[in-house]
Amino acid sequence: MQNLAADLVVLIHFLFIVFVVMGGLWVLRWRPVIYLHLPAAVWGALIEFYGWICPLTTLENELRKEHGGAYQTGFIEHYLLPIIYPQGLTREIQLLLGVCVIVINVIVYYFVFKQWLSQKKSL
Repeated sequence: MQNLAADLVVLIHFLFIVFVVMGGLWVLRWRPVIYLHLPAAVWGALIEFYGWICPLTTLENELRKEHGGAYQTGFIEHYLLPIIYPQGLTREIQLLLGVCVIVINVIVYYFVFKQWLSQKKSL
């Protein structure tokens, strides 16, 4: 059961990463998401810039430890774990990932605010 719980944490972690990077696109459609996305994007960038360990990583590791610490070869381990925890992740790559999070979100929010301004002008 802990392995299933750990897999669920990995899936949630992956979805959170996708939300951090691409959640601004959701804001284009549903404005209130900005209140969830901006803090998530800041958190994601800070994790990378400071090299912190995400609490979801800690939770997953604890759940796996309770189950013997071994990965089974399934979808989660084969496809998602290498994305979340790439081999050869260096401090420089973490910094680059943090910059990418910021750049992508600045570009997306440029379009978000441009859309909002054009909607205000048309009123």
